Amino acid sequence: MADESRQNSVLIVDDENMNIMALTNILNPEYKIYAAKNGRGAISAAQKFVPDIILLDIIMPEMSGYEIIAELKSNTATRDIPVVFISGLTDSGNEEKGLALGAADYISKPFHPAIVKLRVHHQMKMLNQFRTIERLTMRDQLTEIMNRRGLDNQMNIEWIQAERENSLIGLLMIDVDNFKGYNDTYGHQQGDVALHSVAQTVTNSLNHPGDIAARWGGEEFVVLLPNTDLNGALTVAERIRGNVRNTPVMIADGSETHLTVSIGAHALSAFKDSSIGGLIAEADKALYKAKKNGKDRVCHP
Repeated sequence: MADESRQNSVLIVDDENMNIMALTNILNPEYKIYAAKNGRGAISAAQKFVPDIILLDIIMPEMSGYEIIAELKSNTATRDIPVVFISGLTDSGNEEKGLALGAADYISKPFHPAIVKLRVHHQMKMLNQFRTIERLTMRDQLTEIMNRRGLDNQMNIEWIQAERENSLIGLLMIDVDNFKGYNDTYGHQQGDVALHSVAQTVTNSLNHPGDIAARWGGEEFVVLLPNTDLNGALTVAERIRGNVRNTPVMIADGSETHLTVSIGAHALSAFKDSSIGGLIAEADKALYKAKKNGKDRVCHP
């Protein structure tokens, strides 16, 4: 999910410097601009920068725009980036082919600055509206972190990526200890305050940009740790456990309360005989072990 505070970006792909300069002048300073002059450069830039929109010329040496968009759409990291073709080809068949390959729009050369601005603005507006809806449906309203639906979506993406790279994924299952008693003592409204506090503490304990914290349900949270082995997952888990234990939760009269969490940690290589379900199940077993062994601790299977 995108950071709504960041500037929208456009990747311009054209083998002519003049066209890149002209499009940059048209779209600056409203958008952050990246540029590439060939197919391989375009694919590399798209994967590195993940721009919001790609403006793509069709006729280029070595690799055509049609080949580039086909490769972009086959890659998990770039398949959802809207591609707008810019081409001097006037045959409607070329436009039809581009749209069939997944292009979002088509601008004819010679391009007019006002048309380029409007077309890009239109695509960006739709993209930002979609992201707003996505944030609302994939965020937990109480804790303001990702919800289970959002986590399921992200886990699928990360699992596919891990399969391609033959890498490890770590997972933490986190449960707030004695939360029913906390609710009974301080009331459900204070319980909500406590859950929000734990969620923020968990999130603030993560160091890597790709790490994701989510509310699994009730007083249970999950942390997804791409490219992380079991030792790395255990390190993150202990940091979370300590930070929750040491973070005071304020109540209405100004006094402090404290909570603890039990954490189950596991990591798997994304082999074909492994699964997301297996990773979750093993982390859940480890959480049960932590609860059974006295709570306020980290366990692994």
